[in-house]
Amino acid sequence: MAKETESFNSYNIISAGTVVIGEFHTPGNIRIDGMFEGNISTKGRLIVGQAGKISGHVICQNGEFEGEINATVDVEQHLALKTTAKLIGDVKTDKISIETGAVFHGHCKMNPNEIPFDKEKIQ
Repeated sequence: MAKETESFNSYNIISAGTVVIGEFHTPGNIRIDGMFEGNISTKGRLIVGQAGKISGHVICQNGEFEGEINATVDVEQHLALKTTAKLIGDVKTDKISIETGAVFHGHCKMNPNEIPFDKEKIQ
């Protein structure tokens, strides 16, 4: 059995051309270059590549988005929307950075003292 610290350094990858529908929970990092529809949660970093698409609900510690996200997004620490990102949905986060060219339609709540991060939803 792998140590818990090793799982945080590992990457789960949903490759381009792959479609996943359902729920995905991991203590490690995730990179999505395909399509994901449903609930996704990680105690690590979620990276959505330029070809990546997510619809549903996202919970992560840190997020770096370059693709299309149509979801409610809960980020414990930092969310980075890169130039090619298109995010439609509401966001709760401690910090957010939005590069020129990124699209964001929704509401953003930023106040770590008032936003309870539901760690129990991450399994």
